[in-house]
Amino acid sequence: MSNLSLAVRDSSTMLRRNLLHARRYPSLTLNLLLTPVMLLLLFVYIFGDTMSGGAGRDEYIAYIVPGILLMTIGSTTIGTAVSVSTDMSEGIIARFRTMAIHRSSILFGHVVGSVLQTIISVVLVGAIGVAMGFRSTDATVLEWLAAFGLLALFALAFTWIAVGMGLGSPNAEAASNNAMPLILLPLISSAFVPLDSMPGWFQPIAEYQPFTPAIETLRGLLLGTEIGDNWWIALVWCLGLTLLGYRWSKAQFNSDPK
Repeated sequence: MSNLSLAVRDSSTMLRRNLLHARRYPSLTLNLLLTPVMLLLLFVYIFGDTMSGGAGRDEYIAYIVPGILLMTIGSTTIGTAVSVSTDMSEGIIARFRTMAIHRSSILFGHVVGSVLQTIISVVLVGAIGVAMGFRSTDATVLEWLAAFGLLALFALAFTWIAVGMGLGSPNAEAASNNAMPLILLPLISSAFVPLDSMPGWFQPIAEYQPFTPAIETLRGLLLGTEIGDNWWIALVWCLGLTLLGYRWSKAQFNSDPK
């Protein structure tokens, strides 16, 4: 078999392994889903009338759901960091290295499996948003496909970052703590309030981070708001983080003596 065929075959095997783990131990994914779901319920039903500035709860749920969907990606990928760190600390990675399998398939199995789980999580949270009253405004099929592509690319980028965090952590608890910024960053973005309502000194911090342009792009695709330059800034962030996470993960994986 060619090197590519071996890589695809072994990556498929590792993907099945990770999906079986996720099916047998769903508690981690469900626990990570609680954060975006609870925030959605809290901000819509408790703070919705106040946060909307008088526009109404229906207007605010339309505003908040795109940010919650991207927060779901950040939250779910923490499970990837924990899973990778667990594999490293329990020695299964060292075992795999003694076997005749393609080395990169170990990482790719984690990444593809995590992206699939993340997309499923996003769909579940999106369904909860729809049940609460979220509706897309005149989005075309092309815009829906673009929105799905953005979410998938964002999930891929942060999954690679999470893999790097997992490889660099001594245990699962440390991996979970190291990946906490993936949940905290959406809280200091335009997910819950517009940028112009923030203090002037804080606005650049919220504006020039990966979540804000992605949130504004997703809002534009689903709700018809102005996208401006946000689409290409979000794309650059996604591609840059994917490349950074891949190279970081590969360097750590290849240099690990285990």
